[in-house]
Amino acid sequence: MVKLSVVVPFFNVQTYAPDTLRSLRANARDDFEFILVDDCSTDGTPEILQRAERELPGAVLVRHETNGGLATARNTGLDAARGEYLTFLDGDDWLAPGHYARLLAAMEELGCDFVRTDHVQCTGRTRTVHLVPHGRRGVVMSPRDAILPASRSTSVDYAFAWAGMYHRRLADRGLLHFTDGLRTAEDRPWIWRLHREAESFAALGTLGVFYRRGVASSLTQIGDVRQLDFIRAFDQVIEETAKDPDADRLLPKAVRTYCAIISHHLGSIERFEPAVARKLRVMSAAALKRMPQDFLKDALDSMDVERAGRLRRLRRRPASASASAAPGVAA
Repeated sequence: MVKLSVVVPFFNVQTYAPDTLRSLRANARDDFEFILVDDCSTDGTPEILQRAERELPGAVLVRHETNGGLATARNTGLDAARGEYLTFLDGDDWLAPGHYARLLAAMEELGCDFVRTDHVQCTGRTRTVHLVPHGRRGVVMSPRDAILPASRSTSVDYAFAWAGMYHRRLADRGLLHFTDGLRTAEDRPWIWRLHREAESFAALGTLGVFYRRGVASSLTQIGDVRQLDFIRAFDQVIEETAKDPDADRLLPKAVRTYCAIISHHLGSIERFEPAVARKLRVMSAAALKRMPQDFLKDALDSMDVERAGRLRRLRRRPASASASAAPGVAA
């Protein structure tokens, strides 16, 4: 019986994949499996993964014939996974030895649907510990109760799928799959759905995931049109949360977060290609018009002057006939 399945997508990470795979070996157990998903890499990654399929205990290699992006690759891995528990790792990150065994032991003791963990962010040689924004550690709670308040960061804002572990019953309920085709912010609708619909979770202070920032091929470093998928992702958060019985309580948080992300991208708009920057403004203005306007007004009133002013100016833009066009469609 497979106790734990680890889903690890890879795309053109030949420089970092050996570190990732070595750390998986240092976490291997007879009842663990590692689902290695090659998302149609075009560098040396496929050869590295073929070798890992032979040499890494528990390795299962799955290949995409076309590149589908991180969300789709994770879904492929989930569909192949057999474990009672599931988790994720990205193909350019790595783990401390024995991290998964410790996390699994804690989760089995707690008996909850999922756990969230702290992580170490690695930018060059700099290491920074990032904590789950949830004060109570090792205490089983309702994830719905941890969404609020809207005025500060909560665990629903800590969207990293690899910073935790999940019981298979969540996958059986359809709560672990991602929205196919989302190229960025794919974890935002995912974490909101988990917090709205799962029954129990706990935050743990277990450090063991090392998250590599500043990778040149990462979408967080590329200012192309794929970055605009965050609009699709947050539109989904708003749409699904609006159907929740507690929508009036939860939507202010969703709207405020959406506004903060839009403002963040507008504040660093110079990193986008000129055509993408124009599309960002048009699509963001349309997104503001789609939001529940009472909650939007409250969100803008609660933000600092600079961010609120940036969004209010955008809100006053005249509507464009193609404002709601999907990313990648000419506007």
